[in-house]
Amino acid sequence: MLLTQSRFWAVLIIKMSIIIDNLEKKSLRTIPTFGIGDTIKVHVRIKEGDKERLQIFEGIVIARKHGGIRETITVRKTSFGIGVERIFPLHATIVDHIDLIKRGRIRRAKLYYLRDLRGKAARIRELDTRAERMAAKAAKAAKAASNK
Repeated sequence: MLLTQSRFWAVLIIKMSIIIDNLEKKSLRTIPTFGIGDTIKVHVRIKEGDKERLQIFEGIVIARKHGGIRETITVRKTSFGIGVERIFPLHATIVDHIDLIKRGRIRRAKLYYLRDLRGKAARIRELDTRAERMAAKAAKAAKAASNK
């Protein structure tokens, strides 16, 4: 009797988790591919009274946590010499869209050490991907060919 009851609950939990996963997949939004160390612009919906406007928060992604519909990112910027961090839920409706500005070259999963750095020391080296270099070289060659 005890074995069948525990098996019943195990099967029920598995079925419920499958249903929840399917519901969450429907709620996921399409976001651009970016990672830790990338500089992004997050366009956030701000409601003021009965009006709504977009506010842009540009900074470096220092952390990415959780997964699926609960995924959050922590974005850090320096505003008037003071470090400002905001945590954004990626799939929430307050985030209108995200623009990737530049890719960072980093070797860590979390960039919390940036909190202690000031000025130029807090910069992240830019990642120059091979595809981007090839596209830039092809564009330069096409421009040179059209000038002749």
